[in-house]
Amino acid sequence: MAAPPENADPLFTPWYKSLRQPGTGAECCGLADCRMVEFRRNGDNYEVFVDERWRLTRPYWARVPPEKILERPDNPTGRAVVCFTPEAGVMCFILPPQS
Repeated sequence: MAAPPENADPLFTPWYKSLRQPGTGAECCGLADCRMVEFRRNGDNYEVFVDERWRLTRPYWARVPPEKILERPDNPTGRAVVCFTPEAGVMCFILPPQS
C-alpha cells in the first residue's frame, strides 16, 4: 500500500477506514489510496481526474463504474473522494455532501 499523501488530514483516517467496496464489503483501501478529487458527469456516468498522486505517468479522466459509487452522506471532506490504484482502477467513489 502506498504512503498517505503529504497533506493527508489524519482526522479523516477513521472515515476512510470505514469505506467498504460495494458488493464485496472489502476495504476501499484507506488514507493511502483515497483522495479528494475533481469529478464531472459524462452522460449518465461520473468521471474522476486521476493524476501523479497515484504514481501515474499521465493524468486522465477515469470512468467510475456505477457499482463503485457509495452513498455516504457523512462525507466529512466536503469534496468528492475516490479510492483508486493504477492496478485495480476505481474501487470506491463518494460524492460530495449535497448542500
